[in-house]
Parts: sequence; structure tokens; C-alpha cells
Amino acid sequence: MTEEQFKELVNRYERLVYTICYQMVRDSQLAEDLAQETFLSAYLHINSCPSGAEKPWLARIATNKAKDYLKSAYNRKVALAQTDDSETLTAHDALYSAPAPEDIYISQESIAYVREQIMALKEPYLKVSVLFFLEDKTVDEISQMFQRPSKTVHTQLYRAKSMLKLSLKEV
Repeated sequence: MTEEQFKELVNRYERLVYTICYQMVRDSQLAEDLAQETFLSAYLHINSCPSGAEKPWLARIATNKAKDYLKSAYNRKVALAQTDDSETLTAHDALYSAPAPEDIYISQESIAYVREQIMALKEPYLKVSVLFFLEDKTVDEISQMFQRPSKTVHTQLYRAKSMLKLSLKEV
């Protein structure tokens, strides 16, 4: 396909590609970016386009670009930040930004296992680790609680982390 033919292809299907992207992401600026990415990808892979099937081929690329964006970690982070600003999520946004149930389960199981490993530590590492990892206390707070130098607490946490890494690698 020549450059002139590709320009004609872009002119013919740019509205279609934009509409597909917009229907999926519901953001005009983002839909424009995804449409541009679609045509860039199409240009780079023009030899794989079946002759006479340009329209469905471009539609599939646009759909995949939009789906990839919706699944991306960046999108989930942006969606989460928007909900913190007390904006409401649409059902579509919630579907694509919420973690999958199996991911939630695996994450909860992992947290429970790590907690178990922390609780299995021996003193003097147990109390320091519980306060630091599970109760989010700072090193200074822990050193004040136990009346120990902060350097000692740092050393105990370093050793506790080493022990935890070993026990977690065994799994």
C-alpha cells in the first residue's frame, strides 16, 4: 500500500476509529490519542491487513488499543485518584478499574501469609516487626516505645526483613 493510499484510508475511517475509541473510554482527548495510536499501529503493520478488509481491521486495532488502555495500571490509578476527588464512577469505569475477584482473593491470601511469617519471628524481631510492618509505626516511635537507640531498631528491622525474605522465598 502506498502512502497516498494510506492517507485515503485514514481520511475514510478516521471518524469510525475515533468513535470506537470514544465509545470505550468516554473521553474525547483520550479517544483522539488512541485513534492516533491506532493509525500509527496500522501504518507500521500495513502488510498484515487483509486486502478489502481495511474497515474491520482498523476497527479491531482501535478496539484493542482502547481495551489495552482500560486494562492498564495507569488507567486504574487515574480512576482511583478521580474517585478520591469525590467524583462518581460510572458502571463502565467501575468494571474496568476494579480489581478482579480472583486478584482480591490472592492479595488477601498473600497478606495473611506475610502476616503469619511476621508473627513467626523470634524476639527481639517480633515486636519491632509487628509495630513497623503491621501497625505502621516509624522507627523513631518504636525506639521511644522500647527506649532503644534508633540504630538498634534499624538493625533489628534489617535482620527481620532478611529473615522474612528467606521464609517467603521458600514458598
